[in-house]
Amino acid sequence: MTITIDYYVSLPSPWAYMGHARLCALVKKYDAKINFKPGDFGTVFSKTGGLPLAKRAPERQAYRTQELKRWRKELNIDLELKPKFFPVDPSTASFMTILADKQGQNSLMLAGAFMHAIWAENLDINDNDTLIKIADKNGFDGTALLDGCNTPEIKSIFANNTNEAIDQGVFGAPSYVIEDEIFWGQDRLMFVEKILQKGN
Repeated sequence: MTITIDYYVSLPSPWAYMGHARLCALVKKYDAKINFKPGDFGTVFSKTGGLPLAKRAPERQAYRTQELKRWRKELNIDLELKPKFFPVDPSTASFMTILADKQGQNSLMLAGAFMHAIWAENLDINDNDTLIKIADKNGFDGTALLDGCNTPEIKSIFANNTNEAIDQGVFGAPSYVIEDEIFWGQDRLMFVEKILQKGN
């Protein structure tokens, strides 16, 4: 039985970055399917009681930094604790991944490259030239994706992903939804894997 995961994600999320490659590896290992759903988590937060980082209490911000350090060490990945371009508007980058997905291209690879650009390379994914270079470097036609992504159809998909996330009960990124069960955060991938194991 093929298991489908609805993957609700915000590209600038460090937690999404930490879990992205591992999720992709799980999907490949267990022959599962991903519905890739980047959305506007500013809207999700406002509808579900969340706060952007800058508005959180100092204690919560400090704990977040501790967690980033722990997970960076645990996963042995490159991760800047305070990247140069964060927070950042991910809209155009998200639109490019949605267009890639719609065209049958490897949207997950592109999304991963954009995440890596923020957290490991200190690059600005709100800069069009940078987006093109990242896409080109990873085997995509960056100019074509950028030129074709800013359409009412793509924006509608992005908005629908956002509304669908809220309707599903999602409140943070990344969230992995299997049927009616939500797994919030990259540290819940162990539970996702258990479901994938049962399905094989």
